[in-house]
Amino acid sequence: MVESRRAEELKHKAADSYARLEQSRKLGPLVAVAKRFFEIDGLTYGGLLAIELFTTVLPLVIIGYSYISGFSENASLGVVIVRQLGLDSEGAEVVRAAFGSSSGLKSTWTFLGVLGFMLWGIPMAITVAGMFAKAWRREQFSIGTRIWRGIVWFLLYIVVLIVRERILKGPHVSDLGRVPLFLVGCIPTWVFWSLSPVLLVRDGGRGRKFLLWAGLAGVIIDGVIMGIAVRIVFPMLLSGWAQFGPIGVSMTLMTWAGVVGIAWVVTACAGAIVWERLAPATTVIEAQTSVPDAPTGSSTQA
Repeated sequence: MVESRRAEELKHKAADSYARLEQSRKLGPLVAVAKRFFEIDGLTYGGLLAIELFTTVLPLVIIGYSYISGFSENASLGVVIVRQLGLDSEGAEVVRAAFGSSSGLKSTWTFLGVLGFMLWGIPMAITVAGMFAKAWRREQFSIGTRIWRGIVWFLLYIVVLIVRERILKGPHVSDLGRVPLFLVGCIPTWVFWSLSPVLLVRDGGRGRKFLLWAGLAGVIIDGVIMGIAVRIVFPMLLSGWAQFGPIGVSMTLMTWAGVVGIAWVVTACAGAIVWERLAPATTVIEAQTSVPDAPTGSSTQA
């Protein structure tokens, strides 16, 4: 009876999934992404990710940069931000003052120091995995699996940030000459967002060849749109907060973290929509209706 009931539930679930898929495919791409975003409560997820980005990713990026620079008195992440965003003299001075030099973080570069921030990244891992599962309409993993998969995803994201920075740092060339570097820098972003569903959603490896197309949504949103927007929007935000000094820089970074958090949720939704439209309907339905195996002995107990 248990197996029969379970088969009936799967049948109804497959029918519902097929109906939702057909309805989604009739909508325009942008409308479908927006509908999925609000369906999964994207604003809430974006807000949670913003807080976790500000308290986890940013400190690790600062510590990592300090380590790479050898904790030099003359090295500062603020200088990198000023260079990448082309800030004016007033904004540049405020940013440099807010970050200080890398030498002051040498005592933080310890196993316990870095581990503290990594542990704080656990809630972020759970949030990201849960958000992706909802965006891709899949059953969520267990809490333990969400943690380790989210942590791997988080570490991969840090690696992508480092690789992109190394590529974009490149030789000193004109703005036009930096376009090829920008395009090359999008490759790790493409790989990252193509692998994200495999890491974060159940049965995420189905329809593998279509995951590359889903990853293009990440390139467009996270790589291109956000890459351009940060050079336009961030300086505008900073100019409004510059009078507050270091606190103003913190508020600007927090606001931008909110933008990034929302962009991540939109990227997850857009990737899911692209994959659902390109993959065969049977592949989509099978992936979205698969459920975890029942615990051993459940049938006997029933």
